[in-house]
Amino acid sequence: MSRPLLSLVASLALLAGASQAAVAADKPAAVAKAPKPAKRYTIEQFMATVNIGGASFSADESRILFHSNETGIFNVYAMPVGGGKPVQLTNSKTDSHYAVGFFPGDDRFLYTRDQAGNELNHLYVRELDGSEKDLTPGDKLKASFAGWSGDDTAFYVTTNERDPRFFDLYRLDAKTYARTLVFKNEAGWELSDISRDGRWLAVGKINTTADSDVHLVDLKSGEVKHITKHQGVANYTPQDFTPDSRELLMTSNDGGEFTRVIGYDLASGATREIEKADWDVDYTAFSKDGRYRITGINADASIALRLYRDGKPMALPQLPGGDVRGVTFSRSGKRMAFYVNGDRSPNNLFVAEVGSNAAPKQLTQSLSKDIDPAELVDASIARFKSFDGMVVPSVYMLPKEASPTHKVPAIVWVHGGPGGQTKRGYSALMQYFVNNGYAVLGINNRGSSGYGKSFFTADDGKHGREPLWDCIEAKTFLAGTGVIDPERIGIVGGSYGGYMVLSAMAFRPEAFKVGIDIFGVANWIRTLESIPPYWESFRLALYQEVGDPVKDRERLMATSPLFHASEIRKPLMVIQGANDPRVIKPESDDIVAAVKKNNVPVDYLVFDDEGHGFSKKKNTLEANRRMVEFLDKYLKPGISQPVK
Repeated sequence: MSRPLLSLVASLALLAGASQAAVAADKPAAVAKAPKPAKRYTIEQFMATVNIGGASFSADESRILFHSNETGIFNVYAMPVGGGKPVQLTNSKTDSHYAVGFFPGDDRFLYTRDQAGNELNHLYVRELDGSEKDLTPGDKLKASFAGWSGDDTAFYVTTNERDPRFFDLYRLDAKTYARTLVFKNEAGWELSDISRDGRWLAVGKINTTADSDVHLVDLKSGEVKHITKHQGVANYTPQDFTPDSRELLMTSNDGGEFTRVIGYDLASGATREIEKADWDVDYTAFSKDGRYRITGINADASIALRLYRDGKPMALPQLPGGDVRGVTFSRSGKRMAFYVNGDRSPNNLFVAEVGSNAAPKQLTQSLSKDIDPAELVDASIARFKSFDGMVVPSVYMLPKEASPTHKVPAIVWVHGGPGGQTKRGYSALMQYFVNNGYAVLGINNRGSSGYGKSFFTADDGKHGREPLWDCIEAKTFLAGTGVIDPERIGIVGGSYGGYMVLSAMAFRPEAFKVGIDIFGVANWIRTLESIPPYWESFRLALYQEVGDPVKDRERLMATSPLFHASEIRKPLMVIQGANDPRVIKPESDDIVAAVKKNNVPVDYLVFDDEGHGFSKKKNTLEANRRMVEFLDKYLKPGISQPVK
């Protein structure tokens, strides 16, 4: 639980005296001499890499449905399991299309899209004749796919068309698309899994960001039963019903720091522990045929998978270049599709014959053909002690040329949230930073997920203070490595990370040489008052985490950078999507206008066709290019740059 709040002034004074006491842990060994720098690549070469995701087998199991941004925007493709050229199935040039899956009995498929990043997704079907049908028509609704029925004759959809605050559950006939209301959500439930026999619905109730419950809805009688009564702070999250619809699997950290898998017997109400790890178990789910179960573990900023067949552990393919992610089984269970992702390798799609000794077949080559992965860098995990002794984990990437005789500039990268996490894995932006000579420390400041309950709740009610001070100590850590120039360290982050950038610039204006805010919060009061209506189920939890815009107005003003913008004295770049429904454009407009009054250099980049995150390659390319140009201007002044 959170400690009692300290006054902002007193806490800052405490930090000023303690900041130099940070002790680096896992410090990289000093390099004897400057190694050869990596080959430099242009942003165009980096952006030639293809991003792919999603995986669903066709009815005859001969193709895999996925989405790719090869054309510059995400569209849906089908790839033969034997390899070859994928077939493009949607042809959007404006809004990204994301694959949901093939129909079980024919070649129709489901996909989703919003409008220019507004996050009001609809669910669509591509018919056999190539025509498109919006299954969730309406102007201001948000809809999502919720799974197939056990017998594959219908599928489930959630939509907030009745009440913008809450999502109801509908059942759609797979042939006619005739729709039946299954569950009317009038209490702000988080709808989760439906049992295969169609009788049970698992729903979540968010109490705080660290405490939640699971209720079981009997769709036959309408009874709603609370099945996770507990003492103290604990998260319970529904995961999947067993194939026989007799047990609900959940994850919970009740009684411990990390989440584990537990089972709830629907008939007796008895619970049992099924699986645990030394880290958080993020999810567990069964294959369609019920023989396989896959579990994902958040292991020190990496994804570790466990696979079970008929309840017994089964080895996953071991492939060079990264870790196995996103495992999907065909309906028969005879084939398995999965992705391999590593620090130097983006997602690549593989397929394997289950039970065969044959090597899995790689179906895609996502990395730009112009880039040699040997010229990219692997990440490592670095830990340092913050101002109060708390150990802060981070993902650390260092340019090849960094050495005590060739110190490099650095970036403290702050993830979104609150409660997000920077993980290992391929990032074109991070590799682009490093390839241009910048070390990157992806800090997982207190309040980040993945490191236990106590660490996750350590930022409650303290935003703009203790988590920020962790970022200040990250600079101390970097300076202590011996290969970073302490006078050339900037801070960059998106969403909540953008808020942390603005906080650093306003509340510790001498700490960083430069800052880049990517759609970050400047005014907590406005952001909390303007959140989308469909966030209602966790609105009060967000208030508990950050502050109530009415009850905590004074504190929110004290921790909102906009009201302290006169203190910002270092160059600032701000990037914003005009259609962002989470952090609305006035947040960026106002901070830019306020900082310009200080005669401080401000670079403002707005994309009119994007929201909270950028889905179009041309926009991502422009944002990434402009960021490096901005950093070069202020962190490499007078230093000749390599020809690109």
